[in-house]
Amino acid sequence: MKFLLDLFHNRAAAACVLSWFAAQALKVVFYRIVEKEWSFKRFWGLGGMPSSHSSVMCTLAVSAGIMRGFGSLEFCICLVMALVVMTDAAGVRRESGQHAKLLNKIIQELVEEGRGLTPQTLKELVGHSPFEVLMGALLGVLVAFIVM
Repeated sequence: MKFLLDLFHNRAAAACVLSWFAAQALKVVFYRIVEKEWSFKRFWGLGGMPSSHSSVMCTLAVSAGIMRGFGSLEFCICLVMALVVMTDAAGVRRESGQHAKLLNKIIQELVEEGRGLTPQTLKELVGHSPFEVLMGALLGVLVAFIVM
């Protein structure tokens, strides 16, 4: 029980939750602007603008820097993890989304040709463009400075 109380009073944890929530809510808003329709599924989805992974990790890193010092081991660990997560979001995860898009197109063509395949769809929106990662990172830094 003490663990939950300590976690509830942890400002860095609260900042990270707020950062995630803000990024996910902004995904819904940006989807509305671009696609001209509301999709609240975007709140729980991966990919899109801004990157919530980048936002949370940058919030954590900056929070650690504010709390322990920007020369501390804690800040260094959080910064390195943030860079790994952001590189992954704009690299491997983005590539897997592009592969899924191509595979979905191939599967659809084979289904239309009557090749006996069952139509199935892979998730295409799992990664981020570098701009989406950057915007998530900036959001995370902003949230950390506001909360901390």
